[in-house]
Amino acid sequence: MPPQSEPLPPASETGAEVYEIDPQASVLHIHVFRGGTFARLGHNHVITSKSVTGRVWMRPQFSGSGFELSFPVADLIVDDPDARRAAGSDFPPEIPAADKDGTRKNMLRKEVLDAENYPKVKVQSVAISGSLQAPRISARITIKDATRDVVVPATLAVNGSRLTASGEFDIQQTDFGMKPFSVALGALEVQDRLHVRFNLVATKR
Repeated sequence: MPPQSEPLPPASETGAEVYEIDPQASVLHIHVFRGGTFARLGHNHVITSKSVTGRVWMRPQFSGSGFELSFPVADLIVDDPDARRAAGSDFPPEIPAADKDGTRKNMLRKEVLDAENYPKVKVQSVAISGSLQAPRISARITIKDATRDVVVPATLAVNGSRLTASGEFDIQQTDFGMKPFSVALGALEVQDRLHVRFNLVATKR
């Protein structure tokens, strides 16, 4: 990963078509994986945001396009049954309520997302190249006070006033100052890797 970077300045909308993210139609899933010698005793988890907000700007010269998004960590949903079913066989839909509550409490604590002091996760475009049909996107993700640039494979489509973007990528918790949950000297733990999937919908202003 590149070293921590300074946040980007706000982008000008001059000469661009601007789209607003529709939180009701957009969703982001974070897949969390169990690990350790006794991993079989734990669960994989799906953390879901249905509160993504932000904007996308598109310019005739595609490289001048970009986006800025955010979502509140306090609104994250732990192990929604439909999200678990959609995630595949590694995520059985039935999971005890106590495990969901424990996972939520753990992820919001200071060592992980520190929701009290850092209420939002932010994502901004760094570099856009290629074309709408074959985009190459680099994004700057800020979690707590750590910022990292990642390559985001994505599929984009514009249909009238509607823009859709979907894709998936991995990040490491420790790159953002998060301490993965671990008990019994690591015999049961959460893996450092998080797998992110998104399906965002935006409408033209």
